Amino acid sequence: MLTQQKGFTLIESLLVLSIFMIISSITAFSLQPHHSVIEDKALLSQLQADLLYAQQYAISHQHEVSVVIMPNEYKYEMILRTERPMIIERSYSKNYKFSEGSLPLYFKFLSDGNVNKFGSFFIQTKRKSYRLTFLIGKGRFYVTEQ
Repeated sequence: MLTQQKGFTLIESLLVLSIFMIISSITAFSLQPHHSVIEDKALLSQLQADLLYAQQYAISHQHEVSVVIMPNEYKYEMILRTERPMIIERSYSKNYKFSEGSLPLYFKFLSDGNVNKFGSFFIQTKRKSYRLTFLIGKGRFYVTEQ
């Protein structure tokens, strides 16, 4: 006994494929804001880790460590002296803008871990603005969203 197998017509296949493409494109567009949030968190986490490393380096080696943020070149450096190699040199995306507040974009961690200046500077992203604040004494700092 022969059985007839029925398949899907071309129209039915195209209909299912088009529905799948519409759903997948909606998902892709909804993920775009999450990408920028994750990128912002990555920059802030990396900057905080680098600042803590520079502070610990200053304490452990008993040398001043200069932190220089160069917004026109989209990078920041942490250096011991000009004749020695840099401790950290890191580039960041052109989507971020660092600007001075009450703290200039050049300061030092002293050999005891304190900063030579205290205050805040700002980091502007496409969607948000952040303030990085250094407190008086012990070189502690924190980031807040504006």
